[in-house]
Amino acid sequence: FPCCSPKCRFEYKRSETPSRYYCYCGKVENPTVDPWLVPHSCGQICEREFKPSCGHKCLLLCHPGPCPPCPKMVTTTCHCKKAKPVPRRCSAKEWSCRLPCGRMLLCGQHACENPCHAGDCQPCPRVSKQWCICGRQTAERLCASPQWQCDQVCGKCLPCGNHTCEQVCHAGPCGDCPRSGKRSCPCGKTKFTLPCTEDVPTCGDSCDKVLECGIHKCSQRCHRGPCEICRQEVEKQCRCGKHTKRMPCHKPYLCETKCTKIRDCQKHQCRRKCCSGNCPPCDQVCGRTLGCRNHKCPSGCHRGSCNPCPETVDVKCNCGKTVIKVPCGRERTIRPPKCKQLCSRPPTCHHSTQEKHYCHFGRCPPCRQPCQKTLMCGHLCPVSCHDEALVKQTGLHQSAGPWEQPSEPAFIQTALPCPPCEVPIPVECLGQHEVSLLSCHSAHPYSCKRFCGRLLDCQNHTCMKECHHVTRLNSSADGKKAGPECSQCEEECTKPRPAGCPHRCVLPCHPGDCPSCLQMLKIKCHCKLSVLYIECLKLTCADVKEKELLISCKNQCPKELPCGHRCKEVCHSGSCPLNCNQKVKLRCLCKRLKKEVQCSKIQEGQVSLECDALCKEMKRKAYEIKEAEAKAALEEEKRRQQAELEAFENRLKGRRKNKRRKDEVEVEQSSWQKYKNLIMLPVFGVAVVMV
Repeated sequence: FPCCSPKCRFEYKRSETPSRYYCYCGKVENPTVDPWLVPHSCGQICEREFKPSCGHKCLLLCHPGPCPPCPKMVTTTCHCKKAKPVPRRCSAKEWSCRLPCGRMLLCGQHACENPCHAGDCQPCPRVSKQWCICGRQTAERLCASPQWQCDQVCGKCLPCGNHTCEQVCHAGPCGDCPRSGKRSCPCGKTKFTLPCTEDVPTCGDSCDKVLECGIHKCSQRCHRGPCEICRQEVEKQCRCGKHTKRMPCHKPYLCETKCTKIRDCQKHQCRRKCCSGNCPPCDQVCGRTLGCRNHKCPSGCHRGSCNPCPETVDVKCNCGKTVIKVPCGRERTIRPPKCKQLCSRPPTCHHSTQEKHYCHFGRCPPCRQPCQKTLMCGHLCPVSCHDEALVKQTGLHQSAGPWEQPSEPAFIQTALPCPPCEVPIPVECLGQHEVSLLSCHSAHPYSCKRFCGRLLDCQNHTCMKECHHVTRLNSSADGKKAGPECSQCEEECTKPRPAGCPHRCVLPCHPGDCPSCLQMLKIKCHCKLSVLYIECLKLTCADVKEKELLISCKNQCPKELPCGHRCKEVCHSGSCPLNCNQKVKLRCLCKRLKKEVQCSKIQEGQVSLECDALCKEMKRKAYEIKEAEAKAALEEEKRRQQAELEAFENRLKGRRKNKRRKDEVEVEQSSWQKYKNLIMLPVFGVAVVMV
């Protein structure tokens, strides 16, 4: 029995049973047990080459079973090398661009038309006229096999001039005559040089050719024709190897012992006489019931399940005109064939003929033809036939309680009455606004829900009632004029007033123009300081210049100019003029020099006052004083830091133990403290002179 690996389930023959225990990848012999690793694994990288080999190695840890496909990414092109290289997995690097191959086929005339494929192109499928090898006949053959032989014998005269070529349709020269040159006798021991027209004689020596038995040689004299059968007696062993017997060499020896081995069906014995061990397949009939449950297996005795039943069964449609053949046993599960014949059943509704439909099982589908019954209004019923409508029955069964499951609804087939007539009829609304198409059964005057819209007596407004009936007093009157059923106008006059008049018309809504406005307007002047009372009619009828004079209070404008001075103009509208004539003082940058000029010139940048030489000299001296003060302060800070450093060092050494305060240090006066009075007095004097 074969040996089976407990983990990978690979079967070994007894001769190939492994005698050493290795891990899965084969690197480590007798791998140690590690609870954190897969059993029988060494925990190292597998490094086995992928199958099929691609040049890469498996990078997983030592694992059972075959290695997964190579996951490396490589850049490769398609089979026909036409597409651009793309990155793909190494295990799936061969791909097709689905374009025509285009490579020249072996026929040398046509190109491959198959989509991009691997390997060699298929033989050329086209047919063309091809000459045979000898060039005597032509035939239509595939381009893939252009060379072919006809059935004619060559028949050309050989160089000897006595014989003809007996080869069948060949290429090239016929060659020399096969009877020319040195020829051997029938046994092949003696050679003769004779003309091709003479036969070779026998040499008279023993034949010595090996007979058909392959062991003994022919003992006759040199002769023509085949040798006789071997008649020597030898001791032969039978085919099964159990018996021996002395008999002529050319006769086979078969014993009468029957073989007891089980045939490949694993059920019956061989029972063949003198079997060599290679028992033939079982010749008995299987006889087991097939999957169709109708027939038994007619095949020879075999192992495993039987083949499907070879018989076929006819499956017919309802009318029996369409038949299909299905394997035996499938007739219970397969659907009947679709029949293309029309159903021949009579109609069950009031129509004379039923709607055309194909042959089917069960009841015919509901009739979908128009009903066409005459309604009370005289029109024909346009809906589908409703003589056999399915109606759900309700209230037939009442449940005893919530625990009882509801039953499926019951449907009965009954004739329904025709629905109301839906033929569209044009109908005008009550207010004559529109004409709509209404169904025949509901065709009567209606309200369109719009406003009436008829012009009232005020000639300004329209009736706001919903669409209603209007009685016409005079048949020749305008159809858009309001009638006695329309509403009365109770609105105020809303006609537009003259530009600038804020008052309403004193009359109610009326036809024609409104009277002139005589009320007084209270309005502020341009500067917004005074209140003026002006007649509305004068203000609305005045032009731009007159309005400017009417609204002005005739006082000085109180607005302030950008320069800070008050405007000198009389009360006016808009922005103030920018030409300020006020006198102002102009100073230099150091404020020592001054000059009186007009304000408008300063704003426009026409006048400026520059510093003179004295001003620059005073600026230079002030800068020198500041530098001297900064330098003295820096020296003072350095002395203070030096004194603090010396005091700290003395405290560390313990040399000073007197009771003086530790932070008192004699500081020498700086140069600034000594001479500051001498420097500051002249500076203050110069400053007083400048002021």
